[in-house]
Amino acid sequence: MDWLGDNAWAVWLGLGFTLGVAELFSLDLILLMLAVGAIAGMVAGLLSAPLVVQILVAAATSVAMLALVRPSVVKRLHSGPELTMSHNKLVGQRGIVTQAVSALEPGRIRVAGEDWTAKPYDDLVSIAPGESVEILQIRGATAYVHPVPRLES
Repeated sequence: MDWLGDNAWAVWLGLGFTLGVAELFSLDLILLMLAVGAIAGMVAGLLSAPLVVQILVAAATSVAMLALVRPSVVKRLHSGPELTMSHNKLVGQRGIVTQAVSALEPGRIRVAGEDWTAKPYDDLVSIAPGESVEILQIRGATAYVHPVPRLES
């Protein structure tokens, strides 16, 4: 191991670079954490630490990065806004009844500029035209709605 001598830092730098490039292909953030450990070993080598200390520093830094940093970074990368797709994005929105809605006869509502066939979510409710409703569910091409209470002044 005498051939390393004072140039052990160059080996650590090469290892860190190689692991960093390999991370670009894996995208698991594991090799990146190991690359940071190799860079820490390089810093120890630049400070003329013995090879055993350099290895210990690189190993400890890698383990710390894998245990402490990677989980939070992965969590941030994998979390994001939940996207509602298709007609389910209408659930929770309000619309106006354009044709009476009852359990016996489906009616029509206007929501987000579109006309929808509507049925009451509660079979005992009838909703008159002009009433404001909230969409609770979409089944097929039918919106199941519930009237929104009005504040009387």
